[in-house]
Amino acid sequence: MKRLFLILLACVALTAGAKAPKKAAVQSDRDYWRQEAYKMAQPVLENMAKGELQKNMMTEFSPSFDNRNRKVVYMETFGRLMAGIAPWLSLPDDDTPEGLQRRQLREWALAAYRNSVDPESPDYLCWGVSGQNLVDAAYIAESFVRGYDALWVPLDSVTKRRYLDEFKKLRSIEPPYTNWFLFSSIIESFIAKVTDRREYDDFRVMMTIRKVEEWYVGDGWYADGPVFAFDYYSSYVFHAMYLETLQNMIDAKARTRLEYQKYYDRALKRAQKYSIILERFISPEGTFPVIGRSTPYRMAAMQPLAMMAWRQTLPKELTNGQVRAALTQVMHRMYDQQNNYNEGGFLTIGFCGHQPETADWYTNNGSLYMTSLSLMPLGLPADHPFWTDPAEPWTQVKAWGGQPFPKDHRWADDIQTKDKY
Repeated sequence: MKRLFLILLACVALTAGAKAPKKAAVQSDRDYWRQEAYKMAQPVLENMAKGELQKNMMTEFSPSFDNRNRKVVYMETFGRLMAGIAPWLSLPDDDTPEGLQRRQLREWALAAYRNSVDPESPDYLCWGVSGQNLVDAAYIAESFVRGYDALWVPLDSVTKRRYLDEFKKLRSIEPPYTNWFLFSSIIESFIAKVTDRREYDDFRVMMTIRKVEEWYVGDGWYADGPVFAFDYYSSYVFHAMYLETLQNMIDAKARTRLEYQKYYDRALKRAQKYSIILERFISPEGTFPVIGRSTPYRMAAMQPLAMMAWRQTLPKELTNGQVRAALTQVMHRMYDQQNNYNEGGFLTIGFCGHQPETADWYTNNGSLYMTSLSLMPLGLPADHPFWTDPAEPWTQVKAWGGQPFPKDHRWADDIQTKDKY
């Protein structure tokens, strides 16, 4: 079995080596991941730090883009990118090549955060001009949750107050009866966390939690509203933002009818089961099923698996070595063989390459920075077992290689909750 796996990895290296500099074939997995993260982040953050993102970004919109304000592209780009790389930028400084690179990105990011809420900056974001702003404000809030000490705490008091004021103005946006409820809850629970609960809207959090519980359909999957859709919105939104909403309420020491810790513990088990499913979706070649809407979000489909790895809560059925090997193989398959960037260095619309026909009516190339959500394990230090454990074959490598592999069965909740009063 080990010999088969090594042959597979050698074939991948040879394929990549034919189309990339020789050095790429001998990179460590971590160096490859950070190379991809920097390539994605540098054009956005360097420009925005100087107040020049809206001036210089090469934008692209869906052929069927609706009539919303097109300036949402910049807010989508920044918020979604930061939600993915916040864990990485939160690591301590060091003088390694990675550390220097990371420090530069963090400095640009902090300047970009300030510019995004400064009405005098050319890169002041279009807060409140479209319902879409609720979505991407939520990803900005999520980036603060994931990089709290490194990205929120260092901001000056004026910038922090501006964010809280902008977040609260978004209460005028009525979310549709879908995953959008979680965009409200992540913002409001973050406000609860940073203001000692005095300024948040409890109803928007409580209603979201109750609805998400109603929409859970079993075996780790959530319906996107009252009707189930077979897509990756359990990946893009539900598992991550639900866990983070609950954790924010725990951190805020909120006293309400809900048993937040029990809700969190149950939601974590669901996310772990869903992560097992995602790992099983990854083929021996590093592909995964292209299903549902929003497919140009690319590797955001793998967010819960990446999140479980970063938070060191992988289920016992998955090892660090197999998860890293599987995700790295997907990255190679997606990023090495197709051109996913335009001439300005910004992501293009597509799944694996430039495929504008995959866009939905709400898609622009800022939307695509959701793919950064798969990069969260970079928030683990370089000496963590996720990076140092030997690569192992993932489930489909074993299954299609004629080797023993673990069986899979239905999983059921084993934690019950009830209102405290």
